[in-house]
Amino acid sequence: MEQWLNVQTLIWLFPIVFVLHDLEEIIMVERWMDKNSDVIHEKLSKKIANKVIKQFSMSTAQFSVAVLVIFVFVSSSTYMASQYITHGPLGNIYLFTIMIMVFFLHVFTHIGQSILLQSITPGVITSIVIVFPYSIILFNSLFESQVITWNTIYVSLPFIVLIFPVLFFAHWIGKKVI
Repeated sequence: MEQWLNVQTLIWLFPIVFVLHDLEEIIMVERWMDKNSDVIHEKLSKKIANKVIKQFSMSTAQFSVAVLVIFVFVSSSTYMASQYITHGPLGNIYLFTIMIMVFFLHVFTHIGQSILLQSITPGVITSIVIVFPYSIILFNSLFESQVITWNTIYVSLPFIVLIFPVLFFAHWIGKKVI
């Protein structure tokens, strides 16, 4: 695979894969939430169901703004990873590693949601068909080319929790701007 799809190309595919996945969510989330809020209340405790509905009850435009905010982080991390590969001045592999680990784990949240709610949830199709295979190929390539090591993963792992404030902030911005 290295011959036709090098590490640099795989790194730059991250924003594209992110946009494809989030387009599915953008297109589906508002209508899906309107149709399935009762199912969410049936399957989850009242407290958790109310939090989920509050967090994701937004218009398509509002959700698009939230995705844009997250896209800034995705793009920035991609640029820094690209710089890292070429030994550029802004090179940093850790933010990219955090972002791709979160993106990979995000696949399983979509699968879990679909199983729990017994429904095709926003984002599950691209998670399975695009994000999961891309993530496996990307991680394999990053390890094979020694761009990242297990030490990179271990150092980055605790910082995954910092993504949650970014996500909440992005949703808050989406709701406030529109």
